[in-house]
Amino acid sequence: MSAAPAAEDRSQWQLLRTRRFLPFFLTQFAGAFNDNLLRNSLIVLATFGGLAGSHAAGNHAAGSHSADDSLLANAAAALFILPYFLFSAFAGQLADKFEKSQLIRSIKLAEIVIMLFAAWGFWIASLPALLALLFVLGLQATLFGPVKYALLPQHLHPAELVGGNAWIDTGTFLAILLGTLAGGILAAAGADARHIVSIVLVIIAVLGWLASRAIPTAAASDPTLLLNFNPFSETWRLIRFASGNRTIFLSLLGISWFWFVGSLLLAQLPAWTRLVLGGDVGVYELLVACFSIGIGVGSLLCERLSGHKVEIGLVPFGSIGLTAFAIDLYFARPASLGGAILHWQQFLAAAGGWRIAIDCALFGISGGLFTVPLYALILQRSAATHRARIIACNNILNSAFMVASALIAIACLRLGLTIPQLILLAGILNAVVAIYIYSLVPEFLMRFLSWILVNLLYRIRERGLENIPDEGPAIIVCNHVSFMDALVLGGSIRRPVRFVMDHAIFRIPVLGFIFRTARAIPIAPANEDASVLTEAYDRIDAELADGEIVGIFPEGKLTADGSINEFRKGVEKILARRSVPVVPMALRGLWGSVFSRKDGKAMQRLPRRFRSRIEVVAGPSIAGADAQASLLQQRVSALRGDLP
Repeated sequence: MSAAPAAEDRSQWQLLRTRRFLPFFLTQFAGAFNDNLLRNSLIVLATFGGLAGSHAAGNHAAGSHSADDSLLANAAAALFILPYFLFSAFAGQLADKFEKSQLIRSIKLAEIVIMLFAAWGFWIASLPALLALLFVLGLQATLFGPVKYALLPQHLHPAELVGGNAWIDTGTFLAILLGTLAGGILAAAGADARHIVSIVLVIIAVLGWLASRAIPTAAASDPTLLLNFNPFSETWRLIRFASGNRTIFLSLLGISWFWFVGSLLLAQLPAWTRLVLGGDVGVYELLVACFSIGIGVGSLLCERLSGHKVEIGLVPFGSIGLTAFAIDLYFARPASLGGAILHWQQFLAAAGGWRIAIDCALFGISGGLFTVPLYALILQRSAATHRARIIACNNILNSAFMVASALIAIACLRLGLTIPQLILLAGILNAVVAIYIYSLVPEFLMRFLSWILVNLLYRIRERGLENIPDEGPAIIVCNHVSFMDALVLGGSIRRPVRFVMDHAIFRIPVLGFIFRTARAIPIAPANEDASVLTEAYDRIDAELADGEIVGIFPEGKLTADGSINEFRKGVEKILARRSVPVVPMALRGLWGSVFSRKDGKAMQRLPRRFRSRIEVVAGPSIAGADAQASLLQQRVSALRGDLP
């Protein structure tokens, strides 16, 4: 992999110019487009009598058509999803065992073969053949799923991981939208519809394979892996393995929960549009487009808002939006037009029309803010040897949650709930589940609060953070300017940091909650509380033994005049027990803020300005054996420069 890009070159838009990403992006876009083109064109042609074996081609009574259409749509969805249950575990094994670029090319060749058979099925107008091929296409998509996400960390730098995930999510949802729309349009093209669909399917499959040929090599993560062909035992083993890391497993459940809520809402859109909103198919397509484009916008916003790093503080922000806009959809209803069917322009002109469209878009944006950081977090914290299998586990859980969503929706509607009430229930359930998840993993809520505080008050420029190791134990040492220092550093550093801080600061309201949630370590001078001091040293050593990063402010107190106080010897005592690399860091621009001691005690006045420019700078690491307090003070002073 090439050198990490400079901060100004890290824009996610730059990824579309690189061979490391663009061919892969086009490959997955073509695949998602083709999947939905085939599925929707099959449904439309069968519904309107273009395929042998469909109800419109037979002699069913007209009154049965609606039920037949619903059965066909659900059967098509089930046949496509079923392989995710059966073969995701095996797909994850393949993606970890074999070189990924060649595996992708083999999968795309299989897609060409599948589409040739699909073209034959359309040509002879055989619904049973096409339904069987839909299952095979679902199998091909299942094989592609794990390798799609597992490849990203091998080709992208850590600072590009959020942007890469954002583009993949954006491309996938736009491909789903465009493929669905294209399927409907091409299938309605008259007598030649079947032939046109056949040709387009094969062309897109070939273009996807050609794009895959330019994907760079991505070495096998675990070439010695022994394949387990039993889908049930391997699925159970995958779930057990993923549950071993609480943060990863709850992130998997969080993504699956989004698919639960999202699929519940999307499944109701056709009937909701027709029966409640009084709209035609154009209104339905408008709302689906708002949702899909919103997902793309939210996904791309993640990279912008997170500053090129995995920022799980956006996850609660997204979950709040999912709840708020789902609930608002319940209350947002256009005025009745006396039973008239509205096309999309009339719908937007009616009272409440724009509100509903915007709610769907904002729901999608919230979904992007919710899922992209979770995907990036999973890829970041998963062991490279098991990354594809973790993604496979996610696909299994997603499928299970989507099926559960459909079953629950059917049960609720049979119990008498209206579609708006079902949407309201989805919003309320999302709030309950979100609160439960954040109580289990308070790190999400802590990062959310710190992200809000830090980004409200400051604009942060980061330099040299690549000096902080991606894994393994380390100590960071920094000058101590304000009560916000730990939040600023913790929000800038990609890995979780266990900060050592004065026990009085540790108990500050609101900030104290964040510090406790982040597993900060309170410390006190020996003359104040010797037991707290001893316990702090023991906890520091335990965190380093677990491979964590420990953050220390060696001055032991906030600066009273903007200059650096003498570094104390506590860091040397820590290194005497366990020698680990030490990374010197400096905060610049915080002196004079309301949280510093300029002009007296800190936090005694309201902030005079917001969004001040500050800097976080890291220098090269120092071996633990050489990291004397005096040397560390010199390095931090040099990094600090002239801006206290």
